[in-house]
Amino acid sequence: MRKPKIVILGAGYGGLLTTVRLQKLIGVNEADIVLVNKNDYHYETTWLHEASAGTLHHDKVRYDISAVIDRSKVNFIQDTVVEINKDEKKVMLEKGEVEYDYLVIALGGEPETFGIKGLKEFAFGITNVNSSRQLREHIEYQFATYNMEEVKDDNRLSIVVGGAGFTGIEFLGELTNRIPELCHEYDVDQNKVKITCVEAAPTVLPGFDQELVNYAVSQLERKGVEFLIGTAIKEATSEGILVAKGDQEPWEIKAGTVVWAAGVRGNAIIEKSGFEAMRGRVKVQPDLRIPGFDAVFVIGDSSLIINEEINRPYPPTAQIAMQQGEVVARNIAALIRNKQQLETFKFDNKGTVCSLGEDDAIGVVFGKKITGSKAAFMKKVVDNRALYMIGGASLVLKKGKLNMF
Repeated sequence: MRKPKIVILGAGYGGLLTTVRLQKLIGVNEADIVLVNKNDYHYETTWLHEASAGTLHHDKVRYDISAVIDRSKVNFIQDTVVEINKDEKKVMLEKGEVEYDYLVIALGGEPETFGIKGLKEFAFGITNVNSSRQLREHIEYQFATYNMEEVKDDNRLSIVVGGAGFTGIEFLGELTNRIPELCHEYDVDQNKVKITCVEAAPTVLPGFDQELVNYAVSQLERKGVEFLIGTAIKEATSEGILVAKGDQEPWEIKAGTVVWAAGVRGNAIIEKSGFEAMRGRVKVQPDLRIPGFDAVFVIGDSSLIINEEINRPYPPTAQIAMQQGEVVARNIAALIRNKQQLETFKFDNKGTVCSLGEDDAIGVVFGKKITGSKAAFMKKVVDNRALYMIGGASLVLKKGKLNMF
């Protein structure tokens, strides 16, 4: 009798946790497990803001997939997904194809530019290891070039961050800690550096507790960040951005560095493959399968689950993706063993912490609001817990944030 084949696309938080749970739940005689990822490493997406600012080396945010999977149970294919043929149950890859009986789509999200002109050409993103390296090196290049110019162009030292959500605020926290070091390293007057955060929404960190938002804004303003709230980026250019507030005429902000951190959509593969989606996100069933496709699960940034308390989708987070991975692994094990009753996904919100730099943060943990060093400590606990869930204590010792205080 032929063994069923489980194919997992993507080795982000959700895909990798699904894989390591399945390799424990399923015997080698029960099913074949295939993991497909374009890189041979996993990277901690929630640490990329640190690598982008230069406060954490980019190699610290990633680790080899081979370090956490059992190669005797999991066939790892390093390749890029091109399309899913849902009718023939095949995944088309750049270098071949793979058939599946059960499919887990965990391909992660993509930047959402909302059609704003020039963003793709002139703005930097915080999306993966290489984009973070590029951003860090660009900022350092601007400081080094400014130092060497005979006629100083102060706009080189102007940095604009589009978006005051989680990624934007966490990047600003790291950046404001890094700027004094850069100024010292490149002999630059810190008063010349200008950091502006532009957010189209009426508030920073939408959906976050207002008292904590006020704390975050005041801390970042104290470190030199200027906030333009309720202000939309209309266009990015080679010299900066054009912004507008309401119906006002757009005005220009000149900047040597523009960072876009204001939107995430689901993976383009979803729509390309013909699955019904909203901005690349599939509204999944309670068991995390796609309606009408009993063998296909979607988790992470490309899945859409409604928070019934507020009738809005849950924001895509690592915490949700990992909880989904746990449920999907158990549901696939149940299907392989011919059990028809599948588990319903229910998000267990253990809290949210937003970093404001190495020693500062805001958060709500187990219903309690925390700020400052206590919140920064909890942020490191959260980061280490994610490593532990996938690779155990050895991965925490190798890659974890052990400078807790």
